[in-house]
Amino acid sequence: MSLYRDEGIVLRTQKLGEADRIVTLLTRRTGLVRAVGKGVRRTRSRFGARLEPFSHVDLQLHTGRSLDVVTQADTLHAYGSTLVTDYPRYTAGTAMLETAEKIVSVEKDPALRQFLLLWGGLRTLAEGSHDPRLVLDAYLLRSLAVAGYAPALEECARCGAQGPHREFAVHAGGMVCSLCRPAGSVRPSPAAVALMAALLRGDWESADASAERDRTECSGLVAAYLQWHLENGIRSLRLVERA
Repeated sequence: MSLYRDEGIVLRTQKLGEADRIVTLLTRRTGLVRAVGKGVRRTRSRFGARLEPFSHVDLQLHTGRSLDVVTQADTLHAYGSTLVTDYPRYTAGTAMLETAEKIVSVEKDPALRQFLLLWGGLRTLAEGSHDPRLVLDAYLLRSLAVAGYAPALEECARCGAQGPHREFAVHAGGMVCSLCRPAGSVRPSPAAVALMAALLRGDWESADASAERDRTECSGLVAAYLQWHLENGIRSLRLVERA
């Protein structure tokens, strides 16, 4: 039996058999892990309640043929208990969990920066110090940047000419100059683009001072950009838009 320890954030769970559960986690050292929690759906399970979405847990697992098996789980932070009581924060957190799984995608490929981004995002959501939509958009932009899909906001995404530019093309990679502007480009307000840049670099003072209309426009751009770069869309974003 090959045992290993790691810490991770529970992204998703699904039932297996009568009492077991498959748990998908993003871990600090191993990356994306799918493991079986045996008997965790039983009332007397030792750690069933610890393996729920939004939980930050310390784990012991052993390697299986197709799925690893959780043998021990200790709660480090139970973010779910705070987020489920607030619909905007809960839906934003759900979109973050789904995005993390889609962006990392390859199992057991270490993704430390993605883990730290998700952990920081959930912690910020639980603290309630910023608008949940801003926290979500900041997470999405930074997660895309770490994955190699950072949008060009200050220079043309195609030719590299320094801006400011007025057109944004999702399929081109961000802002584009008048010469490179492809069909389907949109013209966002400069304030919405500035908000995207502030979220990407972590300038929360500027982000918190932004106007509601600019936040709405920014969220639309970020969602469109994310959906374009992921093969499958993020279904949870539809719930966030209704929040």
